[in-house]
Amino acid sequence: MAHNLDCYLLRPARSADAPRLAAMSQAHVERGLKPAWGAARIRWYVRDAESVVLTAWLGSAIAGFAIMRYGEDVAHLNLLAVDPAHRRRGVGRTLLGWLEQSALTAGTFTIGLELRAGNELARTFYRAMGYRELGQIPGYYQGIESAIRMARDLRALSENAYPTRQRIP
Repeated sequence: MAHNLDCYLLRPARSADAPRLAAMSQAHVERGLKPAWGAARIRWYVRDAESVVLTAWLGSAIAGFAIMRYGEDVAHLNLLAVDPAHRRRGVGRTLLGWLEQSALTAGTFTIGLELRAGNELARTFYRAMGYRELGQIPGYYQGIESAIRMARDLRALSENAYPTRQRIP
């Protein structure tokens, strides 16, 4: 049964959500690795004024979440996970879009990220979202797997979303 995206609720994560988010990360992002995103680390990002931990809910189920840390010039997408039961329904696209708009509002025009080199699904997703590959980092994930570094320049998005000039007939 497909769910309309309007059924999902986006909200900032709470500290109490951290164990569930850590379990999602371990199951869907960090599989085969020693877990690096435990509940304590996620709680730190929930409390950090320079970060956003955004969740997507369907009823009492967390469909997905993303963690972004904002810098002056560059934001870094630390983690994005969507539960397999909710994939291909726009959850990841909506989480990432919300974070990109937040970066623009904050005056940050570049978002960077790393993903596991073997995660072709994520690589395709980020390419479709306008991210370009910058290179590969051998052994990035605990010496076990390489990472692909990607980035997106949001200035074009900003210009399309907020035109500064209009032609008046």
